[in-house]
Amino acid sequence: MNTKIERTALAQLEKPAKPRAASLWQRVIRNWQLYVLLLPLLLHFAIFQYAPMYGLQIAFKNFRAIDGIWGSPWVGFEHFERFFRSYQFWNTLKNTLLINLYDLVFAFPIAVVFALMLNQVARLRFKKWVQTITYAPHFISTVVLVGMLYIFLNPRTGMINHWIDLFGGERINFFGEAAWFKPMYVISEIWQTTGWSAIIYLAALTSVDPQLHEAAIMDGANKFQRVRHIDVPTIMPVIMIMLILKMGHFASLGFSKVLLMQNSLNIDSSEVIQTYVYKTGLVGAQYSYSAAIGLFDNLINFTLLLTMNQLAKKLKQQSLF
Repeated sequence: MNTKIERTALAQLEKPAKPRAASLWQRVIRNWQLYVLLLPLLLHFAIFQYAPMYGLQIAFKNFRAIDGIWGSPWVGFEHFERFFRSYQFWNTLKNTLLINLYDLVFAFPIAVVFALMLNQVARLRFKKWVQTITYAPHFISTVVLVGMLYIFLNPRTGMINHWIDLFGGERINFFGEAAWFKPMYVISEIWQTTGWSAIIYLAALTSVDPQLHEAAIMDGANKFQRVRHIDVPTIMPVIMIMLILKMGHFASLGFSKVLLMQNSLNIDSSEVIQTYVYKTGLVGAQYSYSAAIGLFDNLINFTLLLTMNQLAKKLKQQSLF
């Protein structure tokens, strides 16, 4: 009997395994409706994200429109070396990284703290009123926002300078002093994005089991202790994912806001990689040079993304992959 069972087991082991590719296609055919729904998204990424990567080769060529991408001669890393030797390299890199660092240190945790505080508000009407006020700045266009900054911070008629003058201080030309550019940018970014960024954390806080808070109250925990030991651990995976994604574009800034706030007086503090690419590429028509700078910027972001993801894994936190 045992011999028969052993022979049957050996026969099963000797059967050739079904190819995984066939199994995959069977699952695709069985769930074809889901893949049809996924198709528009895949086409979007294929057409608008991956297909344009074909043009990256102009960063390694001396691109001329009359010759086209294929006809333009290869120059290797000449444009990268030119940027690294440029007097603008260290200044633009420093400004880009510093602005993003200030935004990460101040704006990112403020959104988390704001969500935790708002989640503790018991009066529903007051909570909705606060949410409406803090969400509204997100819908203000960049042009309007910068226009408001020019009005509020005007050295002669601005509201902020009137307050400074009222308390005996000296009026400040905020847009005329390079040292004030980074604080202006980060503070306005906090004002515009805090409410909107807090939405995802508020959504995550809805998954907290109320029984945990009830048990903590029975054990004598105060509100701060409940937030620290219940709410924060619950939303920590979301915080880590958002942090990793933020690191994925750490060296990138939306150039429109910087460009609108930029002038000849604060250029030393406001020139970032994106505005430099815009000026050299679109304005100066140096397409290969600007493509090389843009590729260098993306390589920094990609490296930081992988590094942060690996760090999250080592810390036993939520990671992207």
